[in-house]
Amino acid sequence: PTCSCCTRWVDHMRDAGFTATVHDVDDLDAIKQNHNLAEAFRSCHTAVTDDGYVFEGHVPAGLVKRFLTERPADARGLVVPAMPVGSPGMEMGETFMPYDVLLLKKNGGTEVYARVTSREQQYQ
Repeated sequence: PTCSCCTRWVDHMRDAGFTATVHDVDDLDAIKQNHNLAEAFRSCHTAVTDDGYVFEGHVPAGLVKRFLTERPADARGLVVPAMPVGSPGMEMGETFMPYDVLLLKKNGGTEVYARVTSREQQYQ
């Protein structure tokens, strides 16, 4: 409830046409454990679709849309570990840090789903 970057990420998702219901909880670790998110992949918020896909951290809305269209067979969702400066919700002026969006596989592994190398790319 006190995290402004999470609120800004939800706004980013809503601006892209998603419907978001926010649940402010005291124990985020329980949510992350329930969805088998290893600590290395955790961020400040976790989104879960009605059909169980997990989107952890500051994943750009356009990549969520692409993922939900493609629905990779062995995937559980997408993760952006940590909190990259300049990612949706983490905007800080002109500062931008390139980051990877990882495909979270059902077997617990990951692979790079997309490399975000510019601020503009994440709003496509």
